[in-house]
Amino acid sequence: MSESSSPAHPAVAETLSSVFGFSSLREGQGEVVDCLLGGRSSLAVFPTGGGKSLCYQLPALLLDGVTVVISPLIALMKDQVDFLVRKGVAAARMDSTLDAAGVADLTRSLRAGEVKLLYIAPERLVSARFRDLLEELDISLLAVDEAHCISEWGHNFRPDYLKVAQLARDLKIPRVLALTATATPSVSKDICDAFAITKADHIQTSFQRENLHYVVTRCTADERRQVLLERLKDPSVLPAIVYVTLQQSAEVVATFLQKKGGLKARAYHAGLSAEVRSEAQDDFMSGKTDIIVATIAFGMGIDKSDIRSVFHYNLPKTIENYAQETGRAGRDGAPSHCELLACGDDLAVLENFVYGDTPGDRPLRSVIEHVFGQGQEIEISQYALAGSFDIRPLVLATAITYLEMEGYISAQGMVYRELKLKFERDESRVLAGYDSERKAFLEAIFATCKSGWMWKTLHPAEAAEAIGDTEERVRLAITHLEDAGDIVVKPSGVRHRYLLVKKPENKSELLRKLSILFAAREAGDIERIAQVVAYATGGGCHVKFLLEYFGEPMPNPCGKCGGCKIKDTGGDLPTSPEREISEEDATAVQDLLAERKTALRTARQLTRFLCGISSPAVQRARLTRHDAFALLEGMAYVDVYTYAASLLPE
Repeated sequence: MSESSSPAHPAVAETLSSVFGFSSLREGQGEVVDCLLGGRSSLAVFPTGGGKSLCYQLPALLLDGVTVVISPLIALMKDQVDFLVRKGVAAARMDSTLDAAGVADLTRSLRAGEVKLLYIAPERLVSARFRDLLEELDISLLAVDEAHCISEWGHNFRPDYLKVAQLARDLKIPRVLALTATATPSVSKDICDAFAITKADHIQTSFQRENLHYVVTRCTADERRQVLLERLKDPSVLPAIVYVTLQQSAEVVATFLQKKGGLKARAYHAGLSAEVRSEAQDDFMSGKTDIIVATIAFGMGIDKSDIRSVFHYNLPKTIENYAQETGRAGRDGAPSHCELLACGDDLAVLENFVYGDTPGDRPLRSVIEHVFGQGQEIEISQYALAGSFDIRPLVLATAITYLEMEGYISAQGMVYRELKLKFERDESRVLAGYDSERKAFLEAIFATCKSGWMWKTLHPAEAAEAIGDTEERVRLAITHLEDAGDIVVKPSGVRHRYLLVKKPENKSELLRKLSILFAAREAGDIERIAQVVAYATGGGCHVKFLLEYFGEPMPNPCGKCGGCKIKDTGGDLPTSPEREISEEDATAVQDLLAERKTALRTARQLTRFLCGISSPAVQRARLTRHDAFALLEGMAYVDVYTYAASLLPE
């Protein structure tokens, strides 16, 4: 990416040099910094590796008050904070890895004005207590990383992001910086509308990376392992990342590369322990491992500039994912290789995950009945409901957020049904500091606790009932002791609290609207898969296709990508013969149904199970280990559902 001239503003230039060690800003960075220092909000759409973080880190040091950064990844937050602290910047993160004492210390530092950049996850905004803290702070800038998550048209929609724009308005934050590496024109418009960003302050740099060589190789499922092996035998493409869709594929492909090619390859996926994942990543970063075979769990925040190639062993689920993942290659500017091994067999798996995520009317009706059957005060345990209704937590959270955004309910934060308490000093000494009335109140609370060797277990609702007081007063007493540093609190059993604003006049109509919402999301996800197929089969210039997908016109082919060099005119994806349900399959399914598993009571549940798609009920019953799990993986979801519906109700 080209660099601009040295910053004109002396304070910007001095801070850029003294803190970050740069003499100039990259393309687009200067415009964003000028916009924010001028008091305006901005959208920065820069490709992966384009320097988005500096766009808020630099202004944060020149503005009064604190900059709040919303980021969805703990690992990325940690890397950013560690980097800034090494530079002498007062940065901190408030995430789930902090214990109660850490949260209390950070809260005191924030109130004292000792923190310049605070990193948080979007889920933190659910906490009413945290929102109250934000209201006390002088927030000069709100930076929203992965801002495409606020858009329902985006490829990675997250319901908690919908609340960010309203938070900015409620807190009257003077300027917002929305950042993303993957925004189509419709997604960019959503972001600008949400944060009142003008067209002039939407700064987008080119997605074109001259040093990346894009190639599409259409191959059968039987061919592609050997194709990949031949490519990776060339030392010039190492180090390399190989992306796969399934965890099992990561293990199989990594083992194949090790045994058949003698290559230094390791698998990386969410099913591995944290220690194994960390070791694999460290080995790759240090050069001990040349090749990482990974699901999309790998890559976010990976700061390795000399990755020489990125291979997609399976079709990516979106063009956005593909652009982001290939963008991890060649950040040092040296020539790098990005190749898609395109096989039609992948389509069933990608589409099945989309269809499997769409909830049926039965679980959605159950959610509606549960929410509106509680009276004025509503409590929701997403974990419990996900298991009871067998609906994925993200899908459940989307449904609840829709009810909130439509004005039916109002979020009041989170509470924990159970609190583990540990005294930091002798209990009698803590209680001795209070008057007799307060001391008696605290003693009554602690008398309801179940005592362990080091920790007491308190259920605030049960304690309140036992002592004849309110749950709120019990919780406030514990919070006071925690804030004073007298006790450490470990909460569990999280529940989200809401107030009823209005009841739906017609629950059936509300169910219909929710069904339409999820059907539209399903259609959008299927269309994004179709765009991947269009890229893989369309022929012509691969770079031109990618740029125009993101709204960047490119009049002429690049002349350098694989499509241009071989004058690719396109072609269908090679696909294995369509699988049918055999007698052996049917017998296995009948044996499964004879076991009468409660997690497999409906056609939809059975379909997901046979397609290899896990669900909360299947996970709790540990049925992913069952011999019949993923029995019909690779078959189209609609065909499996038709079969399942002949055996079970919807």
